[in-house]
Amino acid sequence: MPLRIASFNTELSRKGPGLLLRDIERGEDAQIEAVIALIAEIKPDILALQSIDWDYENRALKALERRLSLAGHAFPHLFARQPNSGLATALDLDGDQRLGGPGDSQGFGNYTGRSGIAVLSRLPIQHQSVTDLSSLLWRDLPGATLPRHPDGSPFPSVEAQAIQRLSATAHWALPVNLPDGRELVLLTFQATPPLFDGPEQRNLLRNRDEIHLWQRFLDQALPAPFDTPPTRRFVLAGGANLDPDTGAGDHQAIINLLNHPKLQDPRPQSAQAGLNTVHWPKAGQMRVDYLLPSQDLIVLDAGVLWPETPGSPAAKASRHRLIWVDLLVE
Repeated sequence: MPLRIASFNTELSRKGPGLLLRDIERGEDAQIEAVIALIAEIKPDILALQSIDWDYENRALKALERRLSLAGHAFPHLFARQPNSGLATALDLDGDQRLGGPGDSQGFGNYTGRSGIAVLSRLPIQHQSVTDLSSLLWRDLPGATLPRHPDGSPFPSVEAQAIQRLSATAHWALPVNLPDGRELVLLTFQATPPLFDGPEQRNLLRNRDEIHLWQRFLDQALPAPFDTPPTRRFVLAGGANLDPDTGAGDHQAIINLLNHPKLQDPRPQSAQAGLNTVHWPKAGQMRVDYLLPSQDLIVLDAGVLWPETPGSPAAKASRHRLIWVDLLVE
């Protein structure tokens, strides 16, 4: 059976809680209208979203789905949980000697649910069988490289590293029911940017280990209860915030993931910008968003929806571009 899977960093995050819901319901926000137009154009069966604000009852996500349904492409099945971004702690996690700032949340964010991730699906999601790796402590990742002060002591403190989660946003493995009774598992995440660091390189190291987490998961090398990865029919979809060749970060981390023996890289691209999936005004074009099917899936086609003109919806929706892959599940 053919299946279209897409991933899109929508940048649907606002300055405060509830504002995204307000903007979706008003129907006057040009960015939101552009996001809806792009998704309705591509018509994926399963869609992984990044940088979309979460709220307790998923009201914003449900409102977005209602708008998509009116645009002709309904997603009856939704999944989102509270992300680590904006999840407040009582400790100084970023080492700025102050408490209560956005950097002291488990993932950077100044309110609960800031810039989360979500999944919309035309196929049923097995909610009770989701593996949520988001609570894994950074220090518990096998081979983790934790930041340190110049004297070698833990950065910013022993106490901070004792509670610091690895996922800046979330890492999920979601089983989806296929019409023939089998299942496909979606692995999705959004890693922290490897930028805005001091000499300890906390964000760079965290970005690297967030990507390494998928390798450890697929190799069944994580501690329980995170030690049961899918063995076939899965797709990794999301944002690594890392280009294999250019920009900041440890490029080898994403190169290793792209070359993992259980994954294949369909290399989605556009005529306008090749493999690039984002255009940042200062940093330029890079490939930072990925769709990586398991080796047993057959890739039929793949692409990046790059703006054809400065006024096209893809240019108004986000600095990131929607990426998609068509698969044959045998």
